[in-house]
Amino acid sequence: MIRGTFQRDEEGHISQFVLTGHADSAPYGSDIVCAAVSALAISTVNGIEALAGFEPAVVMDNDQGGHLAMTLADDMNGEQLTISQILLENLLLGLQSVASENAEYLEIKTINQ
Repeated sequence: MIRGTFQRDEEGHISQFVLTGHADSAPYGSDIVCAAVSALAISTVNGIEALAGFEPAVVMDNDQGGHLAMTLADDMNGEQLTISQILLENLLLGLQSVASENAEYLEIKTINQ
């Protein structure tokens, strides 16, 4: 199962997310749940870098897979924060949509500070 956790700061902004595990909904190469989660998450991180103009802190397990964590910088300006939040909220909505149809393979939760 893939487990996703989104952390919100005291202002309600998403400050980080962590995705761990494997969906195992189909054989390797045919797992559409894993593909959907990976595409949404990687697109979000790439979008933050390209559109908000900074690199968030990212930790991935390139050898084993099954782990992606991203944390926003503390020194973003207002425009960077707005762009990042739009992209992160879109990621959260996308993952929740995938989870609603595939609850046995994907669990998403949000933690408020």
